Amino acid sequence: MSICEKINNLENFLDKIEFYLQEFVTPFALEIDQSPDALKKALDGLIELSLLSSRIPQSWGGLELNTETFYLLQQLLSQYSGALAFLQLQHQGAVNAIVKSENEALKQNYLPKIIEENLLCGLGFSQLRRQGQPMITATPIQGGYEITGNIPWITGFDFFDIFILGATLPDGQEIRGIVPFTLSSQVRFSEPMKLGAMQSTNTVTATFENYFLPENNVVSLAQPGDIHNNDKKVVLYPSFLVLGCAKAGLNIVETTGQKKQLDFIQEAYNHLNEEWQICHNKIRKAINIESRSFEEDLQLRVWSINLAQRCATAALTVSSGAANYDSHPAQRVYKEALVFSVFAQTTDIMKASLEQVMYN
Repeated sequence: MSICEKINNLENFLDKIEFYLQEFVTPFALEIDQSPDALKKALDGLIELSLLSSRIPQSWGGLELNTETFYLLQQLLSQYSGALAFLQLQHQGAVNAIVKSENEALKQNYLPKIIEENLLCGLGFSQLRRQGQPMITATPIQGGYEITGNIPWITGFDFFDIFILGATLPDGQEIRGIVPFTLSSQVRFSEPMKLGAMQSTNTVTATFENYFLPENNVVSLAQPGDIHNNDKKVVLYPSFLVLGCAKAGLNIVETTGQKKQLDFIQEAYNHLNEEWQICHNKIRKAINIESRSFEEDLQLRVWSINLAQRCATAALTVSSGAANYDSHPAQRVYKEALVFSVFAQTTDIMKASLEQVMYN
């Protein structure tokens, strides 16, 4: 019986996804974290379930999940594999940018390929958040733009077919365009970086020298600093990835407590799990409130980060010396908590996180 046949026996959408993750991801979570081949296999499972089209409207043939279901999906994925969650979210972010693009010809070209041909997309515009001299520039020329400079972080080399590049125009505007994720005389990629966690995601740097970006491959054009304004609008949403990581730590505490039969471990689990439920409920409620403030969202995000760090520490603690083994689940979850703590980090998040470390 195939994955899809087994899952179709379940009624609830998220239950179906959790079944897949429990059966086909949990037994290989460590390998998925370290091996690109294992990660590709897990990603293929998500493709088979059509999950990589979850942000594409049904009119284009996508799943078009509502906001809450989409982010609960992200939470589930990070609970079972941080590497799988992180990799697929790069694709989801790129797809969402294409869906929202005003370039209809670009949408007509790429959205059918994403759905029908499993075209995979990545992101390469985090450098737009950096202050000072632009790291990568776009100069208008006939028919498009000439791209020159460096991208310090692109996840998904040898996974994704294309990625969305972010560059700065002479007037300070921010342009984003689609670039093939392949080597050429104008584009060079580094070897995958040696990361403390999620090594399998093949994160690289890129160098562009007079690369021609055709105008019909432009996804969007925004005013200077637009990425910072958008960061404020979406600051809460990565909390679901963080909460999934926290839940993974809690699961280790619970399982270990059942084995060791020590009351204080059960007490720790009960305390942290109760806080997790409260935090989770507040964040789920918040994303459905249009009038919420940035400060409220920021505090919830920082709370989720702090909670994930504590749950991961608890998982290490109850695992005792065995947690030192690189193959131990607590070791992997602890490293994933590190990644999700700084994922899409802004100076506001950094400041609020440090304040919580200093005063709590």
